[in-house]
Amino acid sequence: MDVSKKFLLGFLEGTRQFTLPIFQRRYSWGKKQCEQLWDDVLRVGKDDNTPSYFLGSIVFMPETSAAASKSRVIDGQQRLTTVSLLLSALGRLIEAKDIDVPIDRSRLEGYYLFNEREEGELRYKQLLTKHDKDILIQLLENGTVSDNTSLLSQNYKFFYNELRRTDLGEVYRGIQKLEIVSIALDPQDNPQLIFESLNSKGLDLSQADLIRNYVLMGQEPRFQDRLYETYWYKMERSFGAEYSNRFNLFIRDYLTLKTQQIPGKSKIYESFKRYVGDNSPPEALEAVVNEIYRYSKYYIHIVLHAEPDRELHACFADIRTLGVEVVYPFLLDVYEDYTQQRLNKEEVIEILRLVESYVFRRAICDLPSRDVGKAVLTLIGKIKSGQIDKTDYLEGLKAALMELTHSQRFPSDTEFQDNLLTRDVYNLKTRDYQRGYLLGKFENYNRKEPIRVEDYTIEHIMPQTLTDEWREELGVNWSDVHEKRLHTVGNLTLTGYNPELSNKTFIKKQRAEGDFLDSPLRLNKSLRDVARWDEKAIVNRAEEFVAKACEIWPHHGVTHERQQEAEWTLADHPYFTNEWSKLFLPLQQHILELGGSVKVKERVNRYYISYRKNGTSFLEVHGTKKWFGLFLRVQTASIDDPREMCQAEGKKSGGAAWATWLGIATVGDGSKFKYHYHFGSVAELNEISVDNDLGYIMQLIRQVFEQV
Repeated sequence: MDVSKKFLLGFLEGTRQFTLPIFQRRYSWGKKQCEQLWDDVLRVGKDDNTPSYFLGSIVFMPETSAAASKSRVIDGQQRLTTVSLLLSALGRLIEAKDIDVPIDRSRLEGYYLFNEREEGELRYKQLLTKHDKDILIQLLENGTVSDNTSLLSQNYKFFYNELRRTDLGEVYRGIQKLEIVSIALDPQDNPQLIFESLNSKGLDLSQADLIRNYVLMGQEPRFQDRLYETYWYKMERSFGAEYSNRFNLFIRDYLTLKTQQIPGKSKIYESFKRYVGDNSPPEALEAVVNEIYRYSKYYIHIVLHAEPDRELHACFADIRTLGVEVVYPFLLDVYEDYTQQRLNKEEVIEILRLVESYVFRRAICDLPSRDVGKAVLTLIGKIKSGQIDKTDYLEGLKAALMELTHSQRFPSDTEFQDNLLTRDVYNLKTRDYQRGYLLGKFENYNRKEPIRVEDYTIEHIMPQTLTDEWREELGVNWSDVHEKRLHTVGNLTLTGYNPELSNKTFIKKQRAEGDFLDSPLRLNKSLRDVARWDEKAIVNRAEEFVAKACEIWPHHGVTHERQQEAEWTLADHPYFTNEWSKLFLPLQQHILELGGSVKVKERVNRYYISYRKNGTSFLEVHGTKKWFGLFLRVQTASIDDPREMCQAEGKKSGGAAWATWLGIATVGDGSKFKYHYHFGSVAELNEISVDNDLGYIMQLIRQVFEQV
């Protein structure tokens, strides 16, 4: 390798041409980088005490021809191209202004932009890749170009406009002071290693750029051309103007599928190198690139709205709306099986609807979205190991979904319905438009002429700001009703008349312009016959939605196992009737006797037991071999707890925090327990006696019961 320091203009002089290998990224400098270069040129041009300014390095691989000294640029093309734009604009304005500058346009272009004695492509000192080559040539020859969206065109205009109001002599002096480090590689040098180790002043290469260079750089030229033309160039075109970002996301999902690990966003390139391996023979490398190209087409269908089949397109659109991108690796595998005819269209639709249901049910049940990624890896692992038999794909997938437990679980119908009834669905911790997704799914269910949800806005029937008339409508406990029910599904609808309806009374909303009586939406049909909008009406409407929800977002429906947690019994929770029986059984009896005329409903679920009043859960009992806990639906600050047993767990559900008390068994006869804060920490554990402290625990539970 020959390394030397040179002034850029001297480096460009003579008959020479710099070409770009096909693997190089497109020209990508934007206005920010051009402004920085412009400021630096002006600053050193005005400063007589600054002899030079270091622009960066230019790394190239020389290759001689009979006509000109040709070199392939390995690094530095962004700086080289941008200075060429500046020089071209400067030459034209020197000629147009006819001012005293120590160089004219003809010499400036002849020295630094063109090889004047050559013809055809050899005339140009720099040739870009096929995306940008013609645009740069048009700008150098004519100063204009047909594609005004090109960064080359935009940056040329930026320099031209700045030069029109600047001392051209100072600009030329600044350009004369630009200094580079010229790095000419020898044939035995490894350009890939050098490329990776360079510390450039330009834009950082994206993971997509690094991967493309790794695949193509160092290959025999004809093989390199075939890989690029047959696969990579087509991918670049199909991903469009945002190629780098989109390819980064795609290749991350592809690697997740192939390696069963999710690479960090800044580690995609490293993961790819490990996956491909060093010194892969050409045929193995081409097989990998061919597969990447094939999967990229699936990704475009799934993620970039390109699926031609109307029904599949709708399924993909719903999954995209939920915004949980971690399911895409699994969908890539499903689409591969679909194209290879291992799955038919109806099976694919059922799988996609199961994925949608899994993701949405978890969002409603406030289960961690990060665990969806872990579940996807579990499913992929079972597919790769053959535990999910692709000859009976659907049943195998349903069984795998059923086996997901704890934080990765597929919520049952009961858990889903319980949460949907009281969940704040207006402020879901996902994308904003998921609110519209929920109501749109209810509105368009089994509708042959679906509405466009984006044409409507969310309307709170009981408004967010209450008037005196609304307080009277809601009754004595208006404050509690407003706090608990405002953002629940029973109080929300769609309308095209949101400003007109505003916070009018319910009767006026029924009869105003664009009112519920006149609405063509199915969501508003049941509102026509309601005389008063109070808590009972909101709960009744919510229960109507909940009854439909399990049809719209179905459970996996494994036939050989329980389909609903309502079928579970205490026999499925031996810890409650064995280790924790002396604490749980007395509690159970007292809890069921709480209501008097208001019946407390007990529901045994797969992972816990819940207790409900008027359709609203106020208590959950959880237990394993090691711990037993009560989860109370209450804001911790609003409960009278002098012994400070309650600790805010931090979970939000239905607008209220679930305060937490948990007990740990001690050795002995089981009549005494030690409690601690499972989600916090205390200095020491405290003993609780069943005989002496059961009453205190019931006081806490009763407070929550009375607040529901």
